[in-house]
Amino acid sequence: MTSEALLALDQGTTSTRAILFDAELQPRAMHQVELPQHFPAPGRVEHAAEDLIAHSIACLRGAMERGGVAAAELAGIGITNQRETTLVWERATGRAVQNAIVWQDRRSATICERLRAEGLEELLTERTGLLADPYFSATKLMWMLEEIPGLRERARRGELAFGTVDSFLLWRLTGGRVHATDATNAARTALYDIRRGEWDDDILRALDIPRALLPEVRDCTSEFGTTDPALLGAAIPIRGMAGDQQAATLGQACFAPGMVKSTYGTGCFMLLNTGDTPVRSSHRLLTTVAWQVGGARTYALEGAIFVAGAAVQWLRDGLGIIRHAAEAGELAARADPDSGVVMVPAFTGLGAPHWDAAARGAILGLTRGAGAPEICRAALESVAWQTRDLLAAMRADWPEMGSAVLRVDGGMTASDWTMRFLANALQCPVDVPAVAETTALGAAYLAGVQAGLCPPPGDNATHWRRRLRFEPDMPAEEAARRHGAWQEAVGRTRSR
Repeated sequence: MTSEALLALDQGTTSTRAILFDAELQPRAMHQVELPQHFPAPGRVEHAAEDLIAHSIACLRGAMERGGVAAAELAGIGITNQRETTLVWERATGRAVQNAIVWQDRRSATICERLRAEGLEELLTERTGLLADPYFSATKLMWMLEEIPGLRERARRGELAFGTVDSFLLWRLTGGRVHATDATNAARTALYDIRRGEWDDDILRALDIPRALLPEVRDCTSEFGTTDPALLGAAIPIRGMAGDQQAATLGQACFAPGMVKSTYGTGCFMLLNTGDTPVRSSHRLLTTVAWQVGGARTYALEGAIFVAGAAVQWLRDGLGIIRHAAEAGELAARADPDSGVVMVPAFTGLGAPHWDAAARGAILGLTRGAGAPEICRAALESVAWQTRDLLAAMRADWPEMGSAVLRVDGGMTASDWTMRFLANALQCPVDVPAVAETTALGAAYLAGVQAGLCPPPGDNATHWRRRLRFEPDMPAEEAARRHGAWQEAVGRTRSR
C-alpha cells in the first residue's frame, strides 16, 4: 500500500465499517462493528450518539491495522452515512443533547400532519423535492426544539449545532473545528433548496428553526478538514462525503442519465440518475441531489422502502424462525410457490410511493399448510414487489428512462434466490457488482477524486465490474398476476 491508499468510513443503521481501498479502488482490509438500535417507544428508533463516534474511530483504526497502513500513508478519508438521522450537540463539548433520532423514527408524524394542514407541504416539495414525512430531518429537529426545554433558546444563542450523522462525525473527528455537510446530506433534511443549492430561509422561518444551528454545505469532493492527530496517529485529510445511497450510486458508476441502482440494506433505496434536471415526481417519489462536484449538481429520482433487510432481521430476532440471515433464502427455495402467502412489512409505515406513516405490517393468505418456508418466501418477495412499484413510478415520472438494467448492492444481494426473484418481479436484468461494498466504494471514490487519484464522475467507470447477471425467466403474465396479489395486500394495510 502507498500514499494512494484511501479509507472509507461507512456509518450505517445497523453497523459501522471502515474499508481500506488501494489505488485501483479494490478493497484490501475492513473492520466492522454492529451498532445497537434503541426502541424507547413504539415508532421510535434511536442511536446513542457516543456509539456513532466511538465505533467509527474503532473501525478506522481497525481497518488501518489490518491493512498495515499508517495514517501518513493515506491520501484521504471518505465518509458516507445513514441519511436523515438527526443530532443536535453542544458546540462547547461536542456532546449530543439526546440520542440520535434515526431515519426510521416516526415520532414527528403529528408535526407532519400539522404542516400538511397548514399547507406547507407544497413549499417543502417545491424547494426540497421531499415531502412532509417523519422520515426527513426537519421534523425530527422540530420535535427536539419543541420537546426539550430551553433547546430553541440555546440554538438561537449559537450554543448548539445540528447535523445528520456525517456532520456529527466530521465535528468530532476534526476536534470540533469543522461544522459542515455535503449537498447530498443537506438535500435530505427538507431544509435545503436543491435548485439554488442553499438553506431555504422561507422554510426555516415557517418551521421556526434557527439558522445558527445549520452546517456549511460543501461539494461532495472537498477539503473537509483533517482528523485530530490524537485519534488515528496523524492528521488525515477528509476529502469526500455523501449520504449512503448517493455514495452507492457513485460506487455503482451510475454516471449517465437513465442509469438506476437499488441498495438492499435495512431498507431499500432506488435512485435514477436524471442528469442536471431535477424532475418533479407525479408519483410521490423524491427529487434529490445525486452528487455535487465542482459546484455542479447531478440530480436523481429516489424511491425509499423502509423495510428490506429489516424483514429478514425480524424473521430472525422477532419470530425466531431462522438463526442466520442466509437461512431465509434457503427456506424460501423450499416453500410452496403457490401458497398465496403475502407479507407487507410496514413495520414503520409505508414509504414510496404510498408515504403512509400509519400503515402497519401484515401477513395475509395464511393456511394450515403455511409454515416457516412460506413466511420467509413472502418476506423476500415483498422486497421485490416494493421495488417493482418504485420502478413503475420512475418510468411514469421520467419516460426517457426506457428499459432498465438494475444495478443492485447491499447485504441481500448475497442471496441468489432473492436476486433471481427480483429479476422475475421486475421483468428486467439485475446486475450484481464484483465489489459488493459499493457504498464504501463510492465514499473512497469521492476522496480519490479530491486527492487527484480518480477522474470525476462520468469520465470513466473503470472501477465498476459485474459479478453476476440475473435474467427474468418468469412469464410477464405470471409476474403481473402475483404483483396484483401484492397490491391487494398493500391496500389492506393502508390507514387511508
